[in-house]
Amino acid sequence: MRHGDKVNNLGRKKAHRVALLRNLATELIVHKRIVTTLAKAKALRGFIEPLITKTKKNGSEAEIMHQHRVVFSALNSKIAVKELFTVVAPKIASRPGGYTRIIKLGTRPGDAAETALIELVDFNEVYGKTVAKAAEPAKRTRRAGGSKKKAEETAAVAETAPEVKAEEATSPEEKAAE
Repeated sequence: MRHGDKVNNLGRKKAHRVALLRNLATELIVHKRIVTTLAKAKALRGFIEPLITKTKKNGSEAEIMHQHRVVFSALNSKIAVKELFTVVAPKIASRPGGYTRIIKLGTRPGDAAETALIELVDFNEVYGKTVAKAAEPAKRTRRAGGSKKKAEETAAVAETAPEVKAEEATSPEEKAAE
């Protein structure tokens, strides 16, 4: 029985599975999208998203270097770590999570395995945002904009409301006379 076992072992022992996920993650970072089986893509998403979150720059220089070391220990690839911190991190700075997208492609002809394309979300020009908008980090509050946003909305409504009321006050007969 597999009570409480949420890890998809992918038919491999632990060392083989970790090596597989490292290689897939490195290729995804370097190429921005890869085609693999659906099960491997789902396992890869759980492996790479926490690593991408660690690339968001916050804190002192020592903390940033520590994050570099943590990501390197997971990937074991200097090229992938450099690409992740220099190219990927600035694009995902404003995104609060969900850095990858999985698109099902159908079955593979040889063994009928379900294939999927996994890609980094901000690197797809068709679905993605503009680079300028993604570059600035989002400022988050618990109230999603708070009183400042509400004050701006009420001011905008107050400016347009007298004009609307003036138009409603004139009857259709008065409008025809004008």
